[in-house]
Amino acid sequence: MNTPQDGEVARSKGLPIVAVLVGALFFVALVGLMAYGVARSGDDDRDVLPSALIGKPAPNFVLPTLHDASINVSAADLRGAPYLLNVWASWCGTCRYEHPVLTRFAETRRVRVVGYDWQDEPADAQRWLKQLGNPFFVVLADHEGRYALDWGVTGAPETFLIDGNGIVRWKYTGALTDEVVNTQLLPALARLEPAR
Repeated sequence: MNTPQDGEVARSKGLPIVAVLVGALFFVALVGLMAYGVARSGDDDRDVLPSALIGKPAPNFVLPTLHDASINVSAADLRGAPYLLNVWASWCGTCRYEHPVLTRFAETRRVRVVGYDWQDEPADAQRWLKQLGNPFFVVLADHEGRYALDWGVTGAPETFLIDGNGIVRWKYTGALTDEVVNTQLLPALARLEPAR
């Protein structure tokens, strides 16, 4: 029979105390992370990735216009006054939902609204604008989507506010709504306008 000798303490065959403490800390951290996720699930911006372009120069580009491919517009051509760049496409269902809101905003003439037709067929885009109306100062056509990567575009619609010096000041991913225009875009635009 195996019995402890004098002075020898019987060893337990359980987990070492360090392993138990590490496991408990991991469990507490996991519960905390889950609680944070649940609390954040009610946040409207929970899926929005911040743009790395905010506060930085807008990407350089030279793109043909949708209505006349022989006319090119560059980022430098748009500098001098703020503009709103709206990424859209005729195949984008959400863009159709956003279009009346964008049209109402463009009618205020507070800032130039530049359309960025992304990965679209020219005839489809022109038909779409003819049917729904054209709120844009100019429509740029990036049929291959080669400049969209520089802007960090992940889908349509996306909207950028660029100041007169060519610096990106605001970005919104998804369809503009009246609420977004009133609570986010207009305040961002007001920060660019001189004090009255």
